[in-house]
Amino acid sequence: MWSVSESESERTDWPESPPPPWPADVRATIWWHRATSEGRALLPQKSVPVTLVMVVDYLSSPVGPYREILASPVLRRPGNGLGALPRMSVPFIAVDSDVSVHGGRTHWNLPKVLADFGGDVLGSSSASGDGWAVHADAKGIGPAFPIKGALGFAQPVDEELALAGAKLTGKARLARVKVDAHGPSLTSWLRPGTHFGLQIVSGKMATGPAVLVSDVEV
Repeated sequence: MWSVSESESERTDWPESPPPPWPADVRATIWWHRATSEGRALLPQKSVPVTLVMVVDYLSSPVGPYREILASPVLRRPGNGLGALPRMSVPFIAVDSDVSVHGGRTHWNLPKVLADFGGDVLGSSSASGDGWAVHADAKGIGPAFPIKGALGFAQPVDEELALAGAKLTGKARLARVKVDAHGPSLTSWLRPGTHFGLQIVSGKMATGPAVLVSDVEV
């Protein structure tokens, strides 16, 4: 499974999760920055050199409430069978639910691992695992506004891609996010400092099944 060292795991006995779609009520903070050279090297195919990171509080889901952090070192360019919008390719993702780990690895080829979480995803939050940690201090800017959109994933699977998408509706506001990250690989491609971001103050999200495709550049 495609991942950085922070999302590698030798464990295989995860409790079984239900198949998608997965509807959920969520709160989240999302931020982005220009990709580092190390981040671009993780996915050298044609890409948009922007790193996207998010910390998510799943208030409800088919596997119950849980927390999550994920990051895409660059975004895959749209077109060529990938759709009209850039897609995330996620080598780093961690949660605090072992059932969610099964769901990510089994249904979407997402290399989920277990981690410890603290704080509030709309304020000061932390996530930490074996040899790594990410801390984010988020500050909302201005009033909340309605949001409706989608997120797309394109996960490498051998010589194919697993394409999936999540639809989101809710309320959001702009944010500034001060970030600090440590880890064997994270230190090189998750930039510290203050970044522009977006907070999902309240939202409903539904993540659909993944489809394997082989006729695109992987």
